[in-house]
Amino acid sequence: MSQLLNAPPGLLFLNKSSFYPSRTSTLTYMKCYAVHSSNQGGSHGIDRIRNSIEYKACSCEEVESDAFPDIVYDEVQSEDFPDIQTLRQFPKEKLDAKVVLVRFDSRFLLQAVVDQSARSVSNALFTIKYLLDAKARVILVTSWTKKIHQEYLSVESFAGTLSSLLQHNVAVVQCIDCDMSLKMEELQKSDVILLDNLSEFKEEVSNCPKFAELLSAGVDIYINEAFSESHKMLASTVGVTRFCSACMAGYHFEESLCQLKMAVKRNQGPHVAIVGGGNLYDKAAAIHFLASRSDVLVFVGMMSFQIMHALGLPVLPNLVEPGAHEAALDIIQLAHNRNISIMYPKDFWCTNNHFENQLKLFPAHGVLNGWLPVDLGPSSLEEIESLLAKCQKIMWIGLVKFKSSSRQTNGAIKLSQMLYKQCQRHCDVTIIGNMACKEMRVESTSASVLNLIDNASVVWDFLKGRKLPGVMALDRAYPFLNDWRSAFRDPAQPLVVDIGSGNGLFILGMARKRKHLNFLGLEINEKLVRRCLESVNQSAIQNGHFIATNATSTFRSIVSSYPGELVLVSIQCPNPDFNKPEHRRRMLQQSLVEAVADLLTHDGKVFLQSDIETVALRMKEQFLKYGKGKLSVVCDYHDAKINRRIWLEENPFEVRSDWEQHVIDRGAPMYRLMLSKSNNA
Repeated sequence: MSQLLNAPPGLLFLNKSSFYPSRTSTLTYMKCYAVHSSNQGGSHGIDRIRNSIEYKACSCEEVESDAFPDIVYDEVQSEDFPDIQTLRQFPKEKLDAKVVLVRFDSRFLLQAVVDQSARSVSNALFTIKYLLDAKARVILVTSWTKKIHQEYLSVESFAGTLSSLLQHNVAVVQCIDCDMSLKMEELQKSDVILLDNLSEFKEEVSNCPKFAELLSAGVDIYINEAFSESHKMLASTVGVTRFCSACMAGYHFEESLCQLKMAVKRNQGPHVAIVGGGNLYDKAAAIHFLASRSDVLVFVGMMSFQIMHALGLPVLPNLVEPGAHEAALDIIQLAHNRNISIMYPKDFWCTNNHFENQLKLFPAHGVLNGWLPVDLGPSSLEEIESLLAKCQKIMWIGLVKFKSSSRQTNGAIKLSQMLYKQCQRHCDVTIIGNMACKEMRVESTSASVLNLIDNASVVWDFLKGRKLPGVMALDRAYPFLNDWRSAFRDPAQPLVVDIGSGNGLFILGMARKRKHLNFLGLEINEKLVRRCLESVNQSAIQNGHFIATNATSTFRSIVSSYPGELVLVSIQCPNPDFNKPEHRRRMLQQSLVEAVADLLTHDGKVFLQSDIETVALRMKEQFLKYGKGKLSVVCDYHDAKINRRIWLEENPFEVRSDWEQHVIDRGAPMYRLMLSKSNNA
């Protein structure tokens, strides 16, 4: 490989010796690279993950929560890696008799026909077998390409393969676009049904709400096991989450997300990113991200020609990507600003346009007309091997070969051998992309020492700074405990929780008037929460606190860790649902009502109000329906003389929320009621 020695005037780059700091350069090195944390997980962390979810080893027993290592990610926004609900965390006994929709990746199960011992196959099968072991009724949905998998031209043939793999009869329902009552009828006959091939429906790609509703008809719980599709907005990965009471990640999805987190984690010591493939213009943002975490960028694919061209080196015109010149210059400038090295190939194996089987070795800057690079040359591979020998973290993403391939060249194989050798000395190695992972599985005798991510498209999208829709659509979790002593002066005081606290006027007003209680606001809008916390600090309030979260999925985990009693929960003026309920995600769902009913202390209260009567009535109905018989209405009554319901005339707390005050000021009515928890409600 060649360093950027022929850089434009004014740019100065590190040479090889400066990549590995001497004693005299240690201070400068630390300043340039801003390395923060050591690698505490590495390949051993992934080994723990894989061992923990191996189906045969676990025999469908509960997987311990500490099987997945806690990971800290510097400079990655928390919303990029949200804490999501997972099947691992969900109580197994609550799966009994539930209808569970599983969106899985067909590639892994099709691979099972060839190699059932493959780690990815075992993980993909684990979730389905786990659900069946828990006595859930499972609906499977996926897509496959008939041109590639010609043996599965019909959904019946695919179901037959699944039946043999799962050792359960898999029935087929081919009526996604019509009356889905047939789906529920088939579930009465079989524990597992398979819906039709999603690739046959354009509504899947367009994330059609009606199609998503049909997919999820009769479903209680949604499980996503298609991490390879998480960068797409599909009806089966995003749309269906609007209609299910719980949406979570399966074991394989959770492991894949953990692998991505580990891949982008910054480690102590030399970190090398090997970047293959082409289309530099589209991937420029991703390369900027890699540059922020790497000490050396090694270009081994078509992108290397764009870097060379930006440096003024001779490159054949047909190898120059249109529009990529400015992007390549930006990457070079970024490397200069961060004082890191960029390396590009020193030589190439090339084929002749007229004699494709004829191979010839050319220096990188001396490829003749009529010849086309197809693979890395021996000098390039030698320099890569020398570089990797001193690294502590390596990421390889993208193809090594160029526009055409040759069976006589083996750059990818040799690179795989190098990386596996580094794995054996406990270097943290991540391989991204289907072809690269395939090569590594051939070389490796034990997949447990490798961090393999098959789908490169998901990783490229994340590296570009895009959120993954399939991840963002899942329910949020709140797995860590709050420091209640920092939030409240006396965390043993009874607790009042306002769900959807908005601007916080209710919580702040109540905290000032009732010092003997603690008040917690849960609000999904992070900007509002920051303002509320500023108000708490400015007012020196010691019994009020706010948390930015989606209370629908995190209420139980947050409040259950509070050391005192929960005495009151309020939900005030939630956003009205003017559209059809199935077209919008509603805040008040069954899981939230059940959590409130479980966590309220005896004789605890639920205060509900809205300026829209139908919204208030629906909230009441949901609390009575899903409150497990623990809640009863205590403060409204029906007037038979005028045949209408009489609501609470006044706010019993004498503290109004901002919207309530707005409604009162314009002379409009508020619809209020109070519920109480008792053992004989």
